[in-house]
Amino acid sequence: MTDELVRVYLPATVPMLARLREEGLSAEAAHAVTPELREWYAEGDEEELEYVAFTRAAQDALLLLRNDPAAPRRRVVVSADLPARAVGRVNGELGSSVVRPAGPVPVKSVAALHVDGADAVEDVAAAVDVVVEAQAGDPDAQFTVDGAEDHELEWYDVTELDLLLREAG
Repeated sequence: MTDELVRVYLPATVPMLARLREEGLSAEAAHAVTPELREWYAEGDEEELEYVAFTRAAQDALLLLRNDPAAPRRRVVVSADLPARAVGRVNGELGSSVVRPAGPVPVKSVAALHVDGADAVEDVAAAVDVVVEAQAGDPDAQFTVDGAEDHELEWYDVTELDLLLREAG
């Protein structure tokens, strides 16, 4: 019997991508379509629920950038397919999409890489500066974060990792 795969969205930074091939991607928390998210957004179809989880990972990438001032100001989300047994559920509240990978996510599990384009750098940098205030409810800070979220992350196949690192680094 094969283990069911779960699509997980891991927030990351460009420097974290540089270590992906050798070390895998470690994340304390990631996002996925959880029972709590399904219950909260009962009218949403699978695609909409996946988009919510993806967007939350992109928001968490802002926090990672805040903690790494040297990282290029581009949000990164890594989409990976992990065995369900490797994805720990968090006793989340209604609407939560947070999950915990059991360990580093190997490059072989990566389905796609998503990274901000060069046109987003200025808006992402501004959002990084105020993301904590936005989470605390500051409407002006949220407006700035929304400016970064207006940018769609670009899609890359995992085979394009080296190209992506050259372009984004």
